[in-house]
Amino acid sequence: MTSKEEIFDSPRGFVKAHIKEFVESDGRKGNMWLGAPALLLVTRGRKSGKLRRSGLIYGRDDKNYLLVASNGGSPKHPLWYLNLVANPEVELQVGADKIAGRARIASKAEKPRLWKIMAGLFPRYNEYQAKAGREIPLIIVEPV
Repeated sequence: MTSKEEIFDSPRGFVKAHIKEFVESDGRKGNMWLGAPALLLVTRGRKSGKLRRSGLIYGRDDKNYLLVASNGGSPKHPLWYLNLVANPEVELQVGADKIAGRARIASKAEKPRLWKIMAGLFPRYNEYQAKAGREIPLIIVEPV
């Protein structure tokens, strides 16, 4: 990813407002969302090729960042997840820090332990999983 490319923010109202606050304050505001730590994720659009930015709750496992593709418990995967499956090279902004990373889906063996971390930060993930009708992916972003 190149910092010279234009980044397109999520058009969803509350997400767009969250991203705007985060970007304008260089991560001093918007770094918490509903009581959980939040970051910005930039993916490359799988169809458009454009850079797309979303605001997400995150957790940590050692040096890695954890994301949950819950889409609020929707039966459909979030678009950011579909983008990183197609192109796992991503960028995170945590506070003012921008971190290049490579995303992957947690394996069946890894997921139970990591899910506990994420549900501990944001218990609604358990509710979302119960109503989604799909296995909600847990994403590991490894800094590169």
